[in-house]
Amino acid sequence: MEEVLRRENLMRAHARVVQNGGAAGVDGMTVDELMPHCREHWARIREELLQGTYRPQLVRRVEIPKPGGSGTRTLGIPTVVDRLIQQALLQVLQPIFDPTFSDGSFGFRPGRSAHDAVRRARSHIAAGHRWVVDLDLEKFFDRVNHDVLMARVARRVKDPGVLRLIRRYLQAGMMDGGLVSPRTEGTPQGGPLSPLLSNILLDDLDRELERRAHRFARYADDCNVYVQSRAAGERVLTSLERFLSKRLRLRINREKSAVARPWQRKFLGYTVTVHREPKLRIAPQSIYRLKTRLRERLRAGRGRSLSRTVADLTPLLRGWVGYFRLTEVKGSFEDLDAWLRRRCRCILWRQWKRPRTRAKELTRRGLDPTRARVSASNGRGPWWNAGASHMHAAVPTAVLRGWGLLSLLDEQRRLQGAS
Repeated sequence: MEEVLRRENLMRAHARVVQNGGAAGVDGMTVDELMPHCREHWARIREELLQGTYRPQLVRRVEIPKPGGSGTRTLGIPTVVDRLIQQALLQVLQPIFDPTFSDGSFGFRPGRSAHDAVRRARSHIAAGHRWVVDLDLEKFFDRVNHDVLMARVARRVKDPGVLRLIRRYLQAGMMDGGLVSPRTEGTPQGGPLSPLLSNILLDDLDRELERRAHRFARYADDCNVYVQSRAAGERVLTSLERFLSKRLRLRINREKSAVARPWQRKFLGYTVTVHREPKLRIAPQSIYRLKTRLRERLRAGRGRSLSRTVADLTPLLRGWVGYFRLTEVKGSFEDLDAWLRRRCRCILWRQWKRPRTRAKELTRRGLDPTRARVSASNGRGPWWNAGASHMHAAVPTAVLRGWGLLSLLDEQRRLQGAS
């Protein structure tokens, strides 16, 4: 605990909490108010932490939709003071636990990323393990057993004050709409300590897979095991279901888990081709989710200039391409580029509204007046016209690029060249 409360450690933790930002907890305090609050109250908080009498505040419950619209995910937002203490704990505990974790674990670990997990998965498939056991842990962060988790933390942490504080964070009540519900299980996402605790618990799963000499890649609660036949995969799924239930008191969601070919499943947003040397490609579900987000933003931009709408899209598109830059199948980027260009032309067609305005705009942009007049009054809808030759001629790709529309394919090539 003395190491946790060391001034240098706390200053690093404060910088990280401020950098991460995030919403306020139940007390309404923002990260900007954290330092003034600590100047006034930290002596008392420190003494309570050393004496073992500190009680974390309630956690604010927030429900966010899961990707793809399949239900909601519960987030627990601690107060900024508790985020500071959790971050300070994390900075001391991570160097103790992380070196002991499995080489097949990639989530929330320094120097490791989702890209590393995806590359590892591809290497297992390329080595001939062309069946995947895709494990889905049912409501993992909501179902973590506190006693099972604390027993594993206590293997390496002997300070009773630290153990007591971690358990209190696990048991901190959750507030939703003014109502408080106690917590007897789970470690909701939202606090700095939860990712490390999830890795500590699931390290038992990693070690069991290693003991059985299985090839696998795990990122948080996303775990794929690669085998050489469907029969082997079914045996692995059944035996892991027993192991997780008995050892960790976790359940596998049988509806979402499967034994299948890797190109029929997705892992961290990616999938692979059927080639003997598999190529990474973007999973169809990931493309669908991007299009859904883009549609919402494009719809909101109908009443303003297209250049402003395009500028609003750019950060989202850059981030998305940055994540999927490992893709080796370029067709997805090409198709998305064409879809985006058509969406932009569709916005313009809607903004022009009347046939007379459309004819005028088409003529102004270089079309023959007769062709412009016929095209403007063809009676077809905006989406059809956005894909028609008259809009391609009037608003070519070069014009859209001039307004700032990002080419996903060009951006990916740039990122790959930079790396």
